[in-house]
Amino acid sequence: MMRSAVSSIPAAPSDKAMAHFGTAFEYETDCADVHGAIAGGEQDFVLLDTRSPGLYAQGHVPGALNLPHGKIVEIKLRDYPMETLFVVYCTGPHCNGAHRGAERLARLGRPVKLMIGGITGWLAEGFALDTGSSA
Repeated sequence: MMRSAVSSIPAAPSDKAMAHFGTAFEYETDCADVHGAIAGGEQDFVLLDTRSPGLYAQGHVPGALNLPHGKIVEIKLRDYPMETLFVVYCTGPHCNGAHRGAERLARLGRPVKLMIGGITGWLAEGFALDTGSSA
């Protein structure tokens, strides 16, 4: 019997799969959870759009602050307590700006999660974007 590329490498045992996938929640959140927290008045994180100011102005998640990943430095974060959770996003799965931003925040000792899907995921969920530049 011929095996597909999918099954040619066996799936991990359940205990290893639980450890792997369970750990992902420490690093990631999704658009629906971010939207739910914002809409429910339970936003206990700072949402950062790590794209350029031009892309941010064209459309961003409501309430997100624009801080391009290359400009994430301690001086820009000085008004936030060290325990502040940051949630970062960029354009979508094809963009690594959120990963770059998350890595910079982690280097600065800041708690961080990545909003998987980014703008692409946000729109796919049917959520609206705001336009204009950040304050």
